Amino acid sequence: MPAPPGSAGSGGTVAQLSFDELGTPLREVTFVVLDLETTGGSSANHSITEIGAVKVRGGEVLGELATLVDPGTGVPPGVVALTGITTAMVTGAPRLAQVLPTLLEFMGGAVLVAHNAPFDAGFLRAACERHDRRWPRPPQLCTARLARAVLSRAEAPSVRLGALARLFGTATQPTHRALADARATVEVLHRLLERVGNLGVQSLEELLALARGASAHRPPEQVRRRRTLARDVPSAAGVYLFRGARDEVLYVGTSGDLRRRVRSYFTAAERRRRMRDMVSLAERVDTIVCAHALEAGVRELRLIAAHRPRYNRRSRNPGRAWWVVPTDEAFPRLSVVTTPRAPALGPFGSRRGATEAVETLLDALPLRSCTQRIPARSPAASPCVLHELGRCRAPCAGLQSVEEYAPGVPALQGLVEDFKDIVSDAT
Repeated sequence: MPAPPGSAGSGGTVAQLSFDELGTPLREVTFVVLDLETTGGSSANHSITEIGAVKVRGGEVLGELATLVDPGTGVPPGVVALTGITTAMVTGAPRLAQVLPTLLEFMGGAVLVAHNAPFDAGFLRAACERHDRRWPRPPQLCTARLARAVLSRAEAPSVRLGALARLFGTATQPTHRALADARATVEVLHRLLERVGNLGVQSLEELLALARGASAHRPPEQVRRRRTLARDVPSAAGVYLFRGARDEVLYVGTSGDLRRRVRSYFTAAERRRRMRDMVSLAERVDTIVCAHALEAGVRELRLIAAHRPRYNRRSRNPGRAWWVVPTDEAFPRLSVVTTPRAPALGPFGSRRGATEAVETLLDALPLRSCTQRIPARSPAASPCVLHELGRCRAPCAGLQSVEEYAPGVPALQGLVEDFKDIVSDAT
């Protein structure tokens, strides 16, 4: 894999990182690497004195931003000794209110990277609050946490920026000045990105998950060797089944993007011991493409009920299921129950899932959404707003007879039968 540039400050075009398409490919991600110098460690009580930021994508430096900031107070002697930034240097520099809009524009749409990111992000968030600016809540990547996740303690006893710069031999050494430290952090970031590719991390989403874990944790070799099982998985919504050596189903799951989800099991972002054990036993991954999430959810639960895969927690409690059924009354509505009766759509693993299915069904079926009981004769309620919107014919007000309303339940029955036919092929 081509390496990022040795010097982040060069600004030259270099070969981009070659990651597979998975989630948001790292070569397409724009990072703004930031460093702040401040008058102290508390964003509530101290102020920013210097900003340095470098924008990079695919190993190329896209731009830099650097400025001193007048904090409106004197710079403490300890900070002067550490950074070399004196009160005289910042007096007459732009105030933060002037600089902040430019910095936020520079950061727009990018991932915020910093060494000890919570510190820098905390100061910027506090600055936005003080100056009535909306904090854009960018994705944050801490290179200190990423280093601890990628490097062993034997290789990197310390993950301080200076220690990592020495470890990687960066061209720019950190000096406690904002732009120099930001440039050094860019080089450290690129060296760490070289390492995460070897761990199977290929997308921004996996990178952020790895850094959040903040511990050196590599996928076992037997897991990494099985990455090829995901080679032919389609990028579509549906259900996936991991199968073992005897073709037994080990695990069943659903995803809006099967390829991305299945491949995540073979990377360092997957930290669940139970799932690593499952993947180490897998010999094949089968997928079933579905038209929408409702179909995928029904298939998943029925496959779990049929195969009782040992790595699915739900298979330990197969009786815990929810169903969608029509009520037994003159003007039936959809109800969520735990004891099915025909026609019943399900099973669903949670009441919430069944309730979401009801909302989807009401868009397709001519059934009412209200919960009141409507008498078969002489209903006299007032029509609700749904009638005014043309989404209900108001049987509650006598504007629709029992006979006119009746076709809604057979329509549900037909939908249930269609799902049974679909799912029977998979089970």
